[in-house]
Amino acid sequence: MIRRFTTQIYRSSPMVKKAVLIGINYPGTEGELRGCVNDVKRMHKCLIERFGFSDENITQLIDTDMSKIQPTGKNIRQALSELVGSATSGDVLFVHYSGHGVRLPPETDEDDDTGFDECIVPCDMNNITDDEIREIVDKVPNNCSITIVSDSCHSGGLIEKVKEQIGDSTKKGEAKTKEIEQEDERKNKADVINRSLPLQSMINMLKQETGKDDIEVGNIRTSLYDAFGEDASPKVKKELMNLQETQGLGLVLKEQVVIKKDNGILLSGCQTDQTSGDVRTNGKAYGAFSDAIQIILSETNGKITNKELVLGVREYLEYECYPQKPGLYCSDSYLNAPFIC
Repeated sequence: MIRRFTTQIYRSSPMVKKAVLIGINYPGTEGELRGCVNDVKRMHKCLIERFGFSDENITQLIDTDMSKIQPTGKNIRQALSELVGSATSGDVLFVHYSGHGVRLPPETDEDDDTGFDECIVPCDMNNITDDEIREIVDKVPNNCSITIVSDSCHSGGLIEKVKEQIGDSTKKGEAKTKEIEQEDERKNKADVINRSLPLQSMINMLKQETGKDDIEVGNIRTSLYDAFGEDASPKVKKELMNLQETQGLGLVLKEQVVIKKDNGILLSGCQTDQTSGDVRTNGKAYGAFSDAIQIILSETNGKITNKELVLGVREYLEYECYPQKPGLYCSDSYLNAPFIC
């Protein structure tokens, strides 16, 4: 009897490049910006022409065209969840956010690397915290990376508990602001708006969005939960549960943290205590950081590493007299890896 052996050939799925691009100008509000949607449209073109992305694999959320997906907190969370949830090993994931950033002061005894919750600010004020971004990054499959470009104020801490490779953000540093410095240094060279949303402005915009007049520092998170319910930040819900447990039982159980390989790469427009500029140059508005990225890429033939790109952008912005200091946050294995792919 002859025993036959058969060999099965397994072919891995081809690498897929997927992106979520978020641009928020907040039209008609006291926090209105001008260049964020332009940043997204410019990056969309760059992803297709330079990095080989397919248009059907790019999800775009903007607030200046009602026919497009609106960048609400719920929609952004869903887009990011689908981006990561549909990924398989070897895929390339990319996120670009241009909009306001805000630092929420602690309202419970929850600990944070910087002493604040660094947040991105959706068009409906349903903030997305650094802890949420951390959870999204943790769901990225093995052998798959996610690159996040955040052109927003206080973006240096946007992925919680990631290694700082280039930057000056420090744990529980003093809550400084550099809005006046940015304004003074650039006022005679370009038309600049900061992408920092002052806490009181965020509260005013949240009041406008929800119709509630009793929102103030100290009840922001409860107000967010009251307004958005299950669509609010998971951290908001967790902190409220902890607060209820503390008040009711005097006991809060800490979650066990499981450490695994970090697949997140963050290129931030500035440090946690700095603002990012929204500028008008040559008659068109862009984010200073986003604009600098496009300039460096246009001057580079072939691939450029994450480190080279951030250092080049920092040098360019310093030469142009912008005080903001972009940062790079990732594991050592991604420091000298190519930007995006």
